[in-house]
Amino acid sequence: MAHQYQKRAERSTELGNLTICSFCSPSEIMSLSFNETFTKYARYNPIISRKETLSDVASQPDTNVTLAVTDDGKIVGFSILEYPKPDERWIRVGERIMMEVSVIEVSRLWRSAGIAKDLLNFLVDHPLKEERIFYMVGYSWTWDMDGKDIMPMAYRDMMIKLFTPFGFKIFQTNEPNIMLRPENLFMARIGTNISEKIQKQFKLVRFNMDT
Repeated sequence: MAHQYQKRAERSTELGNLTICSFCSPSEIMSLSFNETFTKYARYNPIISRKETLSDVASQPDTNVTLAVTDDGKIVGFSILEYPKPDERWIRVGERIMMEVSVIEVSRLWRSAGIAKDLLNFLVDHPLKEERIFYMVGYSWTWDMDGKDIMPMAYRDMMIKLFTPFGFKIFQTNEPNIMLRPENLFMARIGTNISEKIQKQFKLVRFNMDT
């Protein structure tokens, strides 16, 4: 049974037709196959390389797993919006306030088709988007720069260009992993119903000043 907020759209590309589908259920995910290009490369290891992992994530409350699927049932792109892990600082902003765009991944073969924008569009079209702070963390060591043949700062600019149209802005933080490299990135979209109190807490947490 489809999720009540699930949306689907057909995309025609030079490589073939695709379906973009949000709020995919574990059973829907398990019925599909994972494209063989979601594998390790010499200097790149995809964050997720098994559909079972996607299925597990999709079973969590409020999580949106959005997929790009070929006509023959192969997953060639996926994205995840989920609550942060219990040990992450963003939990301290408030209970179920922060939601992370934790993954946007497109198979190397399909990256010229503009699928990432479609995935993000469906991902953040969430019924709770004005009650939440959506965020993304860009760590350069997770980027497939060989696949794009670009330098880290250019990849960073590409990420900013991808997220900005959806209301995301760059925010400063002293989170140690983000500060490790100048190209690392933290962006967030603050929902219109987020109170001033929560916004202040968000600022304090970004700089670890809430404890």
